[in-house]
Amino acid sequence: MFGTFLPIIFAIFLVLLAVGIPISASFLIASLAAAFIIPGFPADVNFIFRNMVAVLDSTPFLAIPLFVLSGNIMAKGGISGKLFDLFAYSLGDKTGGMPAAVIVTTFFYGSFVGSAPATVAAVGAMTIPMLVSLGYDKTFVVSMVTVASSLAIILPPSVPFIVFGISSGVSIAALFIAGIMPAIVVAVVMIIYVVLFFKIRGGEDKEKLKANTIKLHEKGFARVFRDSVFALLSPFIILGGIYGGVVTPTEAANISVVYALLISVFVYRTLKIRDIPSIILGSAKTMSTLLLIVASATVFGRILTLMQAPQQISQALLDMAHGSDFALIMMILLFLVVFGLFMEPLAVILITTPIFFPIILGMGMSPVHFGVIMIFASAIGFVTPPVGMSLFIASSITGLPLLKIAKQTVPFLILLAIVMMIVVFVPQLSLMLVN
Repeated sequence: MFGTFLPIIFAIFLVLLAVGIPISASFLIASLAAAFIIPGFPADVNFIFRNMVAVLDSTPFLAIPLFVLSGNIMAKGGISGKLFDLFAYSLGDKTGGMPAAVIVTTFFYGSFVGSAPATVAAVGAMTIPMLVSLGYDKTFVVSMVTVASSLAIILPPSVPFIVFGISSGVSIAALFIAGIMPAIVVAVVMIIYVVLFFKIRGGEDKEKLKANTIKLHEKGFARVFRDSVFALLSPFIILGGIYGGVVTPTEAANISVVYALLISVFVYRTLKIRDIPSIILGSAKTMSTLLLIVASATVFGRILTLMQAPQQISQALLDMAHGSDFALIMMILLFLVVFGLFMEPLAVILITTPIFFPIILGMGMSPVHFGVIMIFASAIGFVTPPVGMSLFIASSITGLPLLKIAKQTVPFLILLAIVMMIVVFVPQLSLMLVN
């Protein structure tokens, strides 16, 4: 009965997005439309706003603002620069070495931030001007950093992993661990690409690179390593606690905030006590937008569930797949990537998890494995127009047109898609550490 109104509600939502209404408001208006126009619909206004509050009243959700706060403290404390110096010390005079050092820095920085846009802002603001001054093409460097920032949501403490875990009931700790090996593969593939790119096409100023490496070596390895060692320890402390069963992801998030404060204020002394209130305020502003999207998207997902959207879409996909698991997973991936082009990735996760989760369970796929696949699709969404948040951040900090950056990201996105397909068909890549 209610399902007959499904196309109308979807049409209202898509029209709202098309005319530029913010996504959280679009979710809420579409949800309210369902409550008002469908006769006898069990969800009224009270249901909608009560569920918005209830979805955020969750201990696991506390990990999201805490990891965001930790990442902002690390960014303000200049941690990305200390990591970069360590990797540039060893790779700086090699062909493609400096871009490779940026990718490795993004990998480690992302492993204690959990946010792709935050990683673009912190790593990009520091490394992009440096690489451009050394003679690298600005558009190439910006596109590389933008796509490499996706490592932050494949690695723990990925915010999308937390959201997927809460919406599906899958262990967040298991999801964190499952993302490690695929992220390593992405980083290695990107490094191989940039090294081959500069070996084949050239484009590096060897004199500038040599001079920069000599300047860095004058500090001595002991000093460079000493400056970076506390930053390097951060992901191991967080992951070690979760993997060892000592702390929950939420408790690990608390530890990450305290650790970030200690090393930034008392060890590196790059952060002043007076800076902390502004960092907390900035984090609160970021989280207010993010959590509003999470709450409104979750409510919209529940409205769709009451309208039996998961059953209708699932049946349509099963009919089109004609019993082929391969065809079914390809259609799900296509659905996720296309949705990611037009919606914020966290919203895509919250809307599609109730739809696709029963399907993959029926296929016998591991829920943890599917979670990694979904986050890969989200990673692509972060760097594709028209709503790719990482693209907007990269454009804002560099002044390059968004579409110019997007065009240059294509080779890196192809690499990301290839690794995603490997993850799909080689489940052990994501499950080996979990098992």
